[in-house]
Amino acid sequence: RKVNSSMSFSGSCFIVLLIQWIALDRKCKPLNKGTHNKLLVISFDGFRWDYDQDVDTPHMDKLVEDGVKAKYITPPLQNAIDLLCAFEPLLHPVIRSIHVMSIPFLLFQGLKTGSFFFPGGGANYSGQCVNRALVEETGQQDDNETEWRQNIDTVLSWFTEEDFDFVTLYYGEPDNVGHAKGPDHPDRKTIIKQIDRTIGYLREAIQRDGLTDNLNVIITSDHGMTTVKKIPLVDEIILSKYLNFFNLVYFELLDYGGFGMITPKKGKEQHVYDALMKAPNLTVYKKEDMPENFHLSKNDRMQPIIVIADLGFNLNSVGRLIVYVNKGDHGFHMDEMDMKTIFRAFGPDFKKSYLSEPFDSVHIYPLMCKLLQIDPAPNNGSLSVTEGMLVQNDTSRELLLESILVSKCMTVSIN
Repeated sequence: RKVNSSMSFSGSCFIVLLIQWIALDRKCKPLNKGTHNKLLVISFDGFRWDYDQDVDTPHMDKLVEDGVKAKYITPPLQNAIDLLCAFEPLLHPVIRSIHVMSIPFLLFQGLKTGSFFFPGGGANYSGQCVNRALVEETGQQDDNETEWRQNIDTVLSWFTEEDFDFVTLYYGEPDNVGHAKGPDHPDRKTIIKQIDRTIGYLREAIQRDGLTDNLNVIITSDHGMTTVKKIPLVDEIILSKYLNFFNLVYFELLDYGGFGMITPKKGKEQHVYDALMKAPNLTVYKKEDMPENFHLSKNDRMQPIIVIADLGFNLNSVGRLIVYVNKGDHGFHMDEMDMKTIFRAFGPDFKKSYLSEPFDSVHIYPLMCKLLQIDPAPNNGSLSVTEGMLVQNDTSRELLLESILVSKCMTVSIN
């Protein structure tokens, strides 16, 4: 069955619809269909789909030959997820306090799993389901390349020494530099080169540790990044110019950036909607009229009116002073190309030199379940979108080949 929810597994709410299943206490069940290869999922936060196109990235380029590349993938409406987590104080404590990259063990029960992520990426969790969740408080910056390599060594040791099945690894770049300096700053190119070297080190370490033949790797991200349009070059979208908040609005949640939600006073919903429709550089939705690919219209924590600024514009409700220093940001409409992100994969179960058409990130979860041979929880994704990138070694194919050989033998015998 389909699940209509906002929750998505992403860097700050990472790739696919996972949190919703925690709230529903859903459990993935092992299919017990034989052995499976191990899986490592790496998230480079805020890695826009085209960041490697203006930088020399030999190791990422080699992945195109040795594995799978998607032209790009489309993330969920990322700021909506963050605001929903803040909006519901009674939300399951795991959802409120845990970075999603730290909780794969809650979604892949029956397997030995773990997560490694940086300071600021989440919090420790001591629940009974945890195999391993590691937060390193080293005092070093998120872009410390030596530490990045040490983290890879640690994660690979979980596979080789402790026989883990599934591990996630999170890096806070290039999101940090994208926010602080903007996606077009030279420092963004510098960090992409560092990421490329890290991927090269990962592949060397996989070979060193004897994991080449039994470890699949997925490299992806949670969202893209765009340049913030600043005063005085453009005007902020000050909603109080079009709407009397005191008379018409019961509650508003307008984060800095390009996304917000509003609860009108009783009987004032149409009035609020009509007024906001007059604002420039703004798209306004009633909750029930949101596009299907938002997967938000049936979420109980969504407010009646949703507003999304045009790419790079900043929302302000009543003209209050907001200290907004970001030069780059995300959380705009996911159909904007600046919001698209990356997908790379390699390993024994993935084809080589395979270029995938673009797809939504919700389809990664069924792919992960397929690789780990577990039964997926209800979700909005479909394995049919991604199974073409897999090497098919299933029983049905073997039986088909066997029947072809038998048929040929019979033909030869008759002749």
